[in-house]
Amino acid sequence: MAGLWVGAAALVGAGRRGRRLPQPLMRSSAVWTLKHVPHYSREHLMVSRSLYTAGYDSNEKTFDKILIANRGEIACRVIKTCKKMGIKTVAIHSDVDASSVHVKMADEAVCVGPAPTSKSYLNMDAIMEAIKKTRAQAVHPGYGFLSENKEFAKCLAAEDVIFIGPDTHAIQAMGDKIESKLLAKKAKVNTIPGFDGVVKDADEAVRIAREIGYPVMIKASAGGGGKGMRIAWDDEETRDGFRFSSQEAASSFGDDRLLIEKFIDNPRHIEIQVLGDKHGNALWLNERECSIQRRNQKVVEEAPSIFLDSETRRAMGEQAVALAKAVKYSSAGTVEFLVDSKKNFYFLEMNTRLQVEHPVTECITGLDLVQEMIRVAKGYPLRHKQADIPINGWAVECRVYAEDPYKSFGLPSVGRLSQYQEPIHLPGVRVDSGIQPGSDISIYYDPMISKLITYGSDRTEALKRMEDALDNYVIRGKNKYINTKFLSDVYPDGHKLTEIERNQLLAIASSLFVAFQLRAQHFQEHENSRVPIIQPQVANWQLSVKLHDEVHTVVASNSGPTFSCLSREAGGNMSIQFLGTVYKVHILTKLAAELNKYMLEKAAEDTSSILRSPMPGVVVTVSVKPGDMVAEGQEICVIEAMKMQNSMTAGKTGKVKSVRCKAGDTVGEGDLLVELE
Repeated sequence: MAGLWVGAAALVGAGRRGRRLPQPLMRSSAVWTLKHVPHYSREHLMVSRSLYTAGYDSNEKTFDKILIANRGEIACRVIKTCKKMGIKTVAIHSDVDASSVHVKMADEAVCVGPAPTSKSYLNMDAIMEAIKKTRAQAVHPGYGFLSENKEFAKCLAAEDVIFIGPDTHAIQAMGDKIESKLLAKKAKVNTIPGFDGVVKDADEAVRIAREIGYPVMIKASAGGGGKGMRIAWDDEETRDGFRFSSQEAASSFGDDRLLIEKFIDNPRHIEIQVLGDKHGNALWLNERECSIQRRNQKVVEEAPSIFLDSETRRAMGEQAVALAKAVKYSSAGTVEFLVDSKKNFYFLEMNTRLQVEHPVTECITGLDLVQEMIRVAKGYPLRHKQADIPINGWAVECRVYAEDPYKSFGLPSVGRLSQYQEPIHLPGVRVDSGIQPGSDISIYYDPMISKLITYGSDRTEALKRMEDALDNYVIRGKNKYINTKFLSDVYPDGHKLTEIERNQLLAIASSLFVAFQLRAQHFQEHENSRVPIIQPQVANWQLSVKLHDEVHTVVASNSGPTFSCLSREAGGNMSIQFLGTVYKVHILTKLAAELNKYMLEKAAEDTSSILRSPMPGVVVTVSVKPGDMVAEGQEICVIEAMKMQNSMTAGKTGKVKSVRCKAGDTVGEGDLLVELE
């Protein structure tokens, strides 16, 4: 595993200036870890800081047993509310998820197939069989997978099993971006200019894009979560976008239909949470700001939005409710809008399910949305009126991803968590997760593994608590100029060290080097088996530290506090986490550095002639064969990892010497795919 990325890390940038680093994430055997904690027991897994004040009426009967048709943190989240409501739960799992946390938390568990989602979590026949076997009365789909699949809802209805979500007509109407846009127009909801139909092929996509005017957004009709979405600025990007979006849509949703609409540059992404029942009642539960994104996927969310005024909030809420009532919506759902700099807002889509970021709404309203969904599914009317819905305090959510932040801001990263600890001992902190020490992060599923939520009386307190919860990270200012391009614009190359910060890092590296040498010398001195590199009876040591290809002379003294590092190699290489970023330094004594000049350097590999996989994944297509001529930048193959498709291209013009992979192969990071002459 190349690393875990806390979604907020890019937003918050750096640790508090001048503060001593607390016990940081440590890297051991190429796996991000934390200080040791005991293995979770079943009872421990049930303990969580909810940060909402919903009451549970034991006399209000709903269901005896609910099957959760999902995995990971959302399955755990649903199970927790079911436990509080006195409802037994059934977990489904693939064969690789047999030891997952959600399986251990549930009262029963059923394997529904092998690892690929199409054979397990999207396998309706196997899930229906699990429902019959366990006699579950209702199904909560979570988000993703079958949560917005009308055929699944119809199958449940045919077996008299309750779907904890909206009726099938609402799923079809709102889950389809094309139909939902037409209905939104009819309900007098502001919409984005675009093509209101299904795009047949790449040629038609280019024609439509030209008519709308570049840039355009190509998106999956049945999509969500950023899957099957591409921005195109010209004809070539439109053709590529059509191909990749349709492939991703088919892989993630079993539906490759696409639509095209005008891309609004630099918008804010703000959504309204709605809640409806089967008696014609509907509420809007305020908004969530979700503008911090990468690859069209949300990274940081907060409620309420600092950008909206009360008038705009009310207008967006009323339009969201109007749309919900137009389709007789009965469950929790989200109406998403894009908002420009002048606070003009445009309907983007409606998600007919629970959203990933629902905890921030729960924090400021005091409602348990899973509980409300279960009550509505049973036929109870809503317990609240619009005037009863408060904005009480402020909440922020950061997503934690199993990704490598040093590869295009987060290529998927897989492996096993050797140790894991959540900051739930801090006040105002909630963690929704589905992992524990020893959990495997798989190439088959989405890279988000947990969500960190903090709550405060105002935004300042919520951010301060997030800062503490994220350990070495800090959020500065009000971020009033954020938009959906925030990460790539503000942190294109990661954190840049100031001169003071550079000197601090050099001091830390030098202190660590001396500390390690003194400890090693103390360990060996009784054996008298070697000559110490560091002499113990001196006041200071002259060192040579190489950072970012620059060599610095540092004098270290045997006084002051010591620090922690992520990894250290015998040859002098060291990885230090400093100000929210990992820095690689090479540190030697002055004498060793002078002698090192005479050492031969290993020749760098000519990467222009070879193509290696940048991540673990599955080969989707291979476009060349031995003997073919390829041009620089030409697509060689496509790798899919964690539901995202990545085009691998040639580094130079040349003839293909060998092809080491084929469609369907599973490859690891660094595996050789294609070699050029």
